[in-house]
Amino acid sequence: MSKNASTVLLLVGAILVALLSAVFTVQQTEVAVRTQFGEIKDSNYGPGLHFKVPFVDRIVKFEKRVITRAYQGETFLTNENRGLIVDYYIKWQVEDASKYLRATSGIEENATERIADIVKDGIKNAVAQRTLSQIVSAERAAVTGDMFERARLTVSELGISLVDVRVQRIDLPEDVAARVFESMKQSFDRLARQLRGEGEKESLRIKAEADRRRSEILAIAQRDSLEIRGKADAVASETYAKAYEKYPEFYGFYRSLQAYRNSLGKEGDVMVITPDSEFFRYLKNPGRSR
Repeated sequence: MSKNASTVLLLVGAILVALLSAVFTVQQTEVAVRTQFGEIKDSNYGPGLHFKVPFVDRIVKFEKRVITRAYQGETFLTNENRGLIVDYYIKWQVEDASKYLRATSGIEENATERIADIVKDGIKNAVAQRTLSQIVSAERAAVTGDMFERARLTVSELGISLVDVRVQRIDLPEDVAARVFESMKQSFDRLARQLRGEGEKESLRIKAEADRRRSEILAIAQRDSLEIRGKADAVASETYAKAYEKYPEFYGFYRSLQAYRNSLGKEGDVMVITPDSEFFRYLKNPGRSR
């Protein structure tokens, strides 16, 4: 091969290397920043093929997918100085590539540590503002509610979007858990006794009211019965009187039959009466008048 041919090949190779060094590709899951001698020049690169100045521009790429980090067994103190064990996770993603590069040097672990510190301080303050019973009885969102908004604003200064902070578990140290359980048990027992007492009191009231109404109804029924019986007796007496006035002999005979029925034929009854007694007047001679 001649010297000229070698030169041409070297030149073509240099051109190819230069061309390859002048292009870069950004994937769908990436964001890119172009710098020159450490100074940020551009970060507005969408997915696809882009150009740069070879050997002058430096391209830094970051993941823009949501990154999740879980934290377990973190201990926080309530305002009663009681410990709580909290498990939680953080979701975040790069929002502003330029800010992210300046704040973290583009190192994911640096970003993760700073976000974790911000969120941890927020949870610490949220727990410290509440009592143990408030935290145990409240929803988990109560612990991260106000904290999330403050942490989101702080994290945005790093060029990061805080997607979610979620408490997965709030637990108590074993000794504290036993005391809290016993306290809650006693509270529930007191409430149960109170409800039973109120129920028994209400039952007695209802029973007393029912008895009172029963007595009233019976009294009214007895009164009405006596009233009706009195009216019936009055009508019967009036009827008997009229019958006696109109048919005195028949009325006397009828009353004698009633006397016989009430006096005779009953087991164990003994009557001593003379044969000429007025009691047998109608048996001797039913047609004879007095």
